[in-house]
Amino acid sequence: MAQSGAAARRVTIDDVAQRAGVSRQTVSRALNDKGEIGNSTKQRVLDAAQALGYRPSRFARGLVRPDTTSIGLVIPDLRNPFFTEVAAAALEAARARGWHVVVYDTADNPDEERGTLEVIGSQVDAVVGYFSRPEEELDRLVRGVPVVLIGREGPAVRFSSIVVDGSAGVEQAIGHLVAGGHRRIGMLDHAGRAEPSIRYVWFRAALAAHGLGEGPVRRAAQSVEGGERALEELLAEHPDVTAVFTFNDIIAIGALRAGRRLGRRIPQDLAVIGFDGLQLGALVEPALTSVALDARRLGTLAVHQAARLLTGTGPLGVESEIVRAELCLRESA
Repeated sequence: MAQSGAAARRVTIDDVAQRAGVSRQTVSRALNDKGEIGNSTKQRVLDAAQALGYRPSRFARGLVRPDTTSIGLVIPDLRNPFFTEVAAAALEAARARGWHVVVYDTADNPDEERGTLEVIGSQVDAVVGYFSRPEEELDRLVRGVPVVLIGREGPAVRFSSIVVDGSAGVEQAIGHLVAGGHRRIGMLDHAGRAEPSIRYVWFRAALAAHGLGEGPVRRAAQSVEGGERALEELLAEHPDVTAVFTFNDIIAIGALRAGRRLGRRIPQDLAVIGFDGLQLGALVEPALTSVALDARRLGTLAVHQAARLLTGTGPLGVESEIVRAELCLRESA
C-alpha cells in the first residue's frame, strides 16, 4: 500500500531509492530488468516500489518506446526574443534525444503560471522553465515530476536549477559608465513583480562599489512601449540622469527610441545599457550595449539536466549550474 503522506504527489524513483537504500541508477536497472545488480538487491527495490505504490513514469515506459518521452517547457513570454532563443535551444536539445516538447507560455502572469502547474504533472515526464513561485508550492503542484528551474536567483533546494549570475556583468557595465564620466545613473526595472528584481540588487551593489549613491529607478513593462514610457517618466523627474541601465534589452530598445525623441543624443547625452544580449540589439541604431547571457546555453543545459534526472545518470539530489553574464560593448554606451 502506498504511504498516506505520498497521496498528494506522485511517488518518484528517488522515493524508491531512499526506501531501498540504493541509488536511482540501481532502481532504474531493477525496474527495467537490467543486469549488473544482484537478485537480492533487485528484489529489495521491487518490494520498495510495491510498498510505496510506485508507478513508473511515462519516461520509464519510454525506455521501450522512446517516442513517448516528453518534457514541458514553461516560458514567461514567447514574444520576448530572449525567451524565444532559450526555447529554440531547448527544442533542439530535446529533438536530438528524440523527445517531444510541449511549450507553455504563461504570459508572465502568476495566475497563468499556477494554472499551467496544476495540469502539467499529468502530461509530461519532466518540466523545465521559468517559475516565480516558491519551491514548496512548485513541489506540491507538480506532484513529484522532475523539475529543472531556469534563471533562479540562487541554487534551488528541492529541484535542479540553472542559476543566472549577472552581478559581475552589471558591475562591468556600471564601471564602463563611470569611466565615461557618468555619475547620475538610473535604472528601468521590471514592473511585473511587487518587489525589486535581482538585477536591481546587482545595480545597487555596482553603484556602491563605484562610490555612487542610489540611482533613480522607474518600473517598466517588458515591452518596447514600456521602456519608452518609463524613460520619459524617469527623465521628467530626474533630468540630470545621463545614463540608464535596464532590466532587459526590450526595455532598453524602448529607452533608445524615447531618448532620441526627447532630443538626447545617444550615447553623448544619454548612454543606454540593456541586459540579455539579444541578437536584435546589434540591429538597432545605435547598436545596443548589453550585459549578455548565452540564451542558447540556458535552454541546452536545462534539457541536459532533465535527461540526467530522468535516466538517473546524474548525482543524487538537486543539482545547480551557473551561467554568468558579461558586458557586450556596442554603440549605445
